[in-house]
Amino acid sequence: MRKLHQRTHTKTKVAQALAASTQDALNMGLVVATHGRHCVVELDDGARIICHPRGKKSQAVVGDHVRWQAAADEGTIESVTARKNLFYRRDEVRTKSFAANLDQVLILLAAEPEFSETQLSRALIAAEAEHIKPLIVLNKSDLGEAFTQAWQRLTAYRQMGYTVMPLQLKTSSETNDSLQLLQAEMAGKTTLILGPSGAGKSTLVNALVPNARALTGEISQALNSGKHTTTSTSLYWVGDRPVGLQESKAGTAIIDSPGFQEFGLQHIPQNQLASCMPDLKQYVSTCKFYNCTHLHEPSCGVQDAVEAGVISPSRYKLYGMLFAELTQPVNY
Repeated sequence: MRKLHQRTHTKTKVAQALAASTQDALNMGLVVATHGRHCVVELDDGARIICHPRGKKSQAVVGDHVRWQAAADEGTIESVTARKNLFYRRDEVRTKSFAANLDQVLILLAAEPEFSETQLSRALIAAEAEHIKPLIVLNKSDLGEAFTQAWQRLTAYRQMGYTVMPLQLKTSSETNDSLQLLQAEMAGKTTLILGPSGAGKSTLVNALVPNARALTGEISQALNSGKHTTTSTSLYWVGDRPVGLQESKAGTAIIDSPGFQEFGLQHIPQNQLASCMPDLKQYVSTCKFYNCTHLHEPSCGVQDAVEAGVISPSRYKLYGMLFAELTQPVNY
């Protein structure tokens, strides 16, 4: 019995050594674009190659560091290295992953058309759940009264501690103070740019990366998507590309993703929802019951804060709506 155990242990060690050897022999790369099951992987020297995931289901997303193996003029992704985070949404139908290994999420809004606070709040909650810093940017500061009203609507978010910045993209980038301040906020970080249609996302990307449109065309052609719009998610380097992927943290990168109309939060556990809303989170610890839903229990710190006027009724109403939404069974 002891010899059998020794032989089994030896076989396990050999298998582990072979697996480690195989992993070491694979190439490393950074996923810089995705479309369907196809990925564009950037190598240490800046060269790019089309890769496909091994198996039927694609696991890699933009921002992932992957190990891949050459196969003719393309490659096969063998594994994805451990992520520090993954920004995604989930509804009753499907899960949509935006990007991984982010430093922050830039949520771009516009004074016109009027932005949805519900949509903004959902994106903020998804970022909080993954411990990713959100950055709210309000575009079209040249619209006068419309911008003033939109800026006022964001007062509550500034009070929650979120960074909120104004932006005006019609001015030349050389003389655009608001753009330069935003660039300083993004320097040395990997930032996902998220926003609804009409917010000016494409204009911002082109201001930060002047050749982004041409790069998008090249990626689209390589992936055979046939479209130059953001139907795929793409990473662009702002300024100089860092030397070597292991030093990518020192570079400034933006990730452009398709616009969204809905933002499902079915991946957020009910009992964590309040902790993903900063104005509610600070009162959760004052509740009498550890499993308080903050809806009907006595001695609830959150409900007391609402009654005291510290938490706005609209935010508490949003919490109740989302809590009820997360109660519904989901069929995947």
